[in-house]
Amino acid sequence: MLAKIFSGTVIGLDGILIEVEVDVASKSFPGFTIVGLPDKAVGEAKERVRAAINNASFKIPDTRITVNLAPADIPKVGSAFDLPMAVGILSAGGIIKKEIQESLFIGELSLRGDVRRVPGAISIALLAKSKKIKKIFVSRENIAEVVLVDGIEVYPVDSLVDLILHLNEVKLISPFPHKDFISLIKEEKYDNLFEDIKGQETAKRALEIAAAGSHNIILKGPPGTGKTLLSRAFPSILPPMEKEEILEVTKIYSVAGLLQNQSFIASRPFRSPHHTTSRIGLVGGGSNPSPGEISLAHRGVLFLDEIPEFPRTTLESLRQPLEDGFITISRASGTLIFPSRFLLLAASNPCPCGYLGHEKKPCHCLPGTILKYRKRLSGPLLDRIDLHIDVPSVPEEKLTSNILSESSQKVRERVVKAREIQKKRFKGLKIFNNGEMSSAQIKRFCQLTPEAVDLLKQAIAKLSLSARSYFKTIKISQTIADLNGKEKIEASYVAEALQFRSHDE
Repeated sequence: MLAKIFSGTVIGLDGILIEVEVDVASKSFPGFTIVGLPDKAVGEAKERVRAAINNASFKIPDTRITVNLAPADIPKVGSAFDLPMAVGILSAGGIIKKEIQESLFIGELSLRGDVRRVPGAISIALLAKSKKIKKIFVSRENIAEVVLVDGIEVYPVDSLVDLILHLNEVKLISPFPHKDFISLIKEEKYDNLFEDIKGQETAKRALEIAAAGSHNIILKGPPGTGKTLLSRAFPSILPPMEKEEILEVTKIYSVAGLLQNQSFIASRPFRSPHHTTSRIGLVGGGSNPSPGEISLAHRGVLFLDEIPEFPRTTLESLRQPLEDGFITISRASGTLIFPSRFLLLAASNPCPCGYLGHEKKPCHCLPGTILKYRKRLSGPLLDRIDLHIDVPSVPEEKLTSNILSESSQKVRERVVKAREIQKKRFKGLKIFNNGEMSSAQIKRFCQLTPEAVDLLKQAIAKLSLSARSYFKTIKISQTIADLNGKEKIEASYVAEALQFRSHDE
């Protein structure tokens, strides 16, 4: 007998529909064969499925079993096919009597017959919805992420026995109710807040602008000035994620197997990889390509502390994702695209010892050493960083002062208002904030007062601003205007934006 069961696999971040065809021969020598480009995990499924069926008090047919995973030209990886294989065998063997239609099955089986979670379940649920499949059966451990997808019935399966009883209509499994997960999002508590940081008002202002317009930023200063502390407090002023952003990020973390007991990712990611992280660890890849740190930071922040300590080849791999918002990974088996729309937040010392330009501590670095240290950051990479901020030592009187700085909550309120303005401005476009604007979009959306235009002309002449610096200044000025609730860019906004240009320009 022949049975066909719908299942799915994940390639990159996208679900692919897989038909699990099971043929149980009427008369033949015993055997169990899986075809259709299975990897080792899929090939080992026959032992898990055989033991699970036997331990569920059912008998696996004592004949030849052939399982075909179609389409046959797509590589099949992972253990998600265990459950559909078992269902197909039991259906073809006549144990499951009801015809299975418009249902999709994913899950790993234990030898006892328990159903375990698999990565990428939300991607497969989105696939099922797009294919108009009405029901999906998954491990209860995957339920929290799968119920985020509305328009499809989700059935939590604890064991193979429970599933068989349900399919034979002996003991039905109730579909899991969908919830408005936006209402379940709790206000996040942050360990580091702006009000706890003494001084550094210029750096705080720059971080506010960066958060409001999603501008890349680098903090430069000697050790102990608060660069890392400012960076750790940065998430406390970021705007909340939209529903679409939550689904995007949750999808990435599900595929990467990082959801664990979380139902979804509700707060903007803050990834801080160590400088010893490999290029593949940063951008993604491997023999079976998986998301790297830049994709895990999608819609959030990638913090590179002591950025010159990262290998230059690793840093250069950031150029495409910073420009395009995605990373393309090519392998012999095909090309995958992972999203990487992140805000780059970097911190750097001025020299290897860190005390170049310090008012009290002398620098002991040789000129050649300093030059070599700075050359680790290439011009094209620095070109993609909008805000360059010097973070000096904090004066003693500010360190000992009891006066509290402006709270993260107040700063965040201004950031949220600015983002709402940008959301309306770019409605219908594929960009969401000022930092993503192209030169053509800058000309279309950014309106400057005559005084602002005159100031820009003077800056071009006196500071020898390049075209890149010119457009970068306008983008930052537009964000400052949004923070002030103004439609046009005024001269004072341009003047403030010019303060944040790189000294190397």
